[in-house]
Amino acid sequence: MADRAAFTLRHEPNLAAKHAAFDYQQEATEFVRSRDFSAIFHEQGLGKTKIAIDAILSWLRDGRVDTALVFTKKGLVDNWMREFGQHTFLKPSILSENAAENYYVLTAPIRVIVAHYEVAKKEERRLTAWLKTRRVATVLDEAVKIKNPDAELTRAFLRLGPLFTRRVVMTGTPAANRPYDVWALAYFLDQGATLGTDFASFKADLDIPRGEVVTDRVLDAYRQRLAAVQERLATIAIRETKEGGRVVLPDKEYVRVECEWEPAQFELYRRVQEDLRATLVRDGELVEEDMEAVLKRLLRLVQIASNPVMIDEAYHAEPGKFAQLYDLITDITRAGEKAIVFTQFNENARWLKKKLEPFGSLLLNGTMPMPHRTEAVRWFMENPDDKVLVATTGAAKEGLTLTVANHVIFFDRGYSLDEYLQSQDRIHRVSQTRKCFVYNLVIPDSIDEWLNLLVEQKRLAAQLVQGDITADTYAERADFSFSNILAGILGNER
Repeated sequence: MADRAAFTLRHEPNLAAKHAAFDYQQEATEFVRSRDFSAIFHEQGLGKTKIAIDAILSWLRDGRVDTALVFTKKGLVDNWMREFGQHTFLKPSILSENAAENYYVLTAPIRVIVAHYEVAKKEERRLTAWLKTRRVATVLDEAVKIKNPDAELTRAFLRLGPLFTRRVVMTGTPAANRPYDVWALAYFLDQGATLGTDFASFKADLDIPRGEVVTDRVLDAYRQRLAAVQERLATIAIRETKEGGRVVLPDKEYVRVECEWEPAQFELYRRVQEDLRATLVRDGELVEEDMEAVLKRLLRLVQIASNPVMIDEAYHAEPGKFAQLYDLITDITRAGEKAIVFTQFNENARWLKKKLEPFGSLLLNGTMPMPHRTEAVRWFMENPDDKVLVATTGAAKEGLTLTVANHVIFFDRGYSLDEYLQSQDRIHRVSQTRKCFVYNLVIPDSIDEWLNLLVEQKRLAAQLVQGDITADTYAERADFSFSNILAGILGNER
């Protein structure tokens, strides 16, 4: 560390913040700035970016670091540039795929840099050398990007981690899909001091119990393991939730909208259901132990319950959920309000956008170039005639503030709790002034029912690990019957 020489600029930039933070943000900034490593786990929509930026400004003012390097997802680089422009007098440089341009960024005396995650893997050698000569703080935005310790990208970050003078990870959903997703985030910060160095055993302890009768004893042991992780994380992480009483936001109401099958849709669903039952269920029990394999097979049922055209080009009817969706959108737009319609599938998003054109629909999905996505968001925010944004959760779950709308409609849902929570909170954020509504379109006794239970159980485990609920509350609400429910859904006859 001693050979890392500080540099000075002929004209130092103004390192003041343009706007004051809320009290809870100021407390979080102090928590972060006073530590060599920390995690910001504030719930989505509560201004984590502002907290990170204020911590960076403080470190730069105090001379604790020479440079701050923010890593984010590729689609959010422009968003961070806007945030720095909104909150500071700085204009960060950018590390990109262009090696020649990166050379100048890494050899110039620059205070703030923004990069997307893949740059770290591509430029690991140069970053390693650079970090040995500079005192650099880093912030990993949406840090679940490195949750898989076996991924090449994650391994690159775990190697680079100790070279940063200050390290911050931030995400509103640190344990959204599996409780053990927090391990790599913590390891990046402290090389195993908090959650240990053995991911395999950590994962085995925190994986949802399967393949055994979930007795009270099994449930209690699992609950205690989750609670122990929360206690350890609390030493390095700070978290604020919307229900904590310190943040005033409009109410958010969840609405279950039950829909009916379109006849041809149900017939296709029944045929695929029978095929899956023949391979996955025996004597009323799931016989496939690899849950990832099960989920891949079940995706066909999710698609059919949403819109069969995704697996059968000959299907030309309107799927059962569409009539309810159309009525909802009609009521929302008549009230002079806007809505976001979410689906998991690019093809379905295009279909829905076309069907909803009478309401001034716009499209935002993963196949669109980034400038087109930015333009769609701008039109939705600024044009009063564009009432509906049809989006895939993958393309619009992060980095967007869409508080011009106060209705979110899930035409279908996937297996990811992270995507579900992040997507709905595009509208439920600190700048929202109206009550928000989250609608889930569900066909009773279909795969939709199982998805609801699966996501809810993921949410309970995440809440316990994150400290949002107590271990007793988790024990009261936990339900590991989703394997039995799935077997029942696959075995239902009509």
